[in-house]
Amino acid sequence: VQLQASGGGLVQAGGSLKLSCTFSGFTLRDYGIGWFRQAPGKEREGVSALSSDGSKHYVDSVKGRFTISIDNAKNTVYLQMNNLKPEDTAVYYCAADGVVGALTHGPWAVGIWGQGTLVTVSS
Repeated sequence: VQLQASGGGLVQAGGSLKLSCTFSGFTLRDYGIGWFRQAPGKEREGVSALSSDGSKHYVDSVKGRFTISIDNAKNTVYLQMNNLKPEDTAVYYCAADGVVGALTHGPWAVGIWGQGTLVTVSS
């Protein structure tokens, strides 16, 4: 079971980035898959998640700006991030298992983590 995130970078405020999370060893039907982020000096927080039934979930701070999607043929989950703000600057992690509940209750019970990818939004 493995997840690998990519696609981070430096972007100006108002710009866009698309993160990718390639996963192996399981399917979405086995575990929900989601995105979390951790800004410098802050705790890791949830961003968005796909339930095992394909439902999409977002935290309030990214609703209307971020879109989560999946390409099952490529075993890849995407996070399209538009209208980025400096406060979106963080290391972004993809994860699986327990991710939907983690958006509300915190990432403590998330079962599987990938490595992070850094997103920096300049003002």
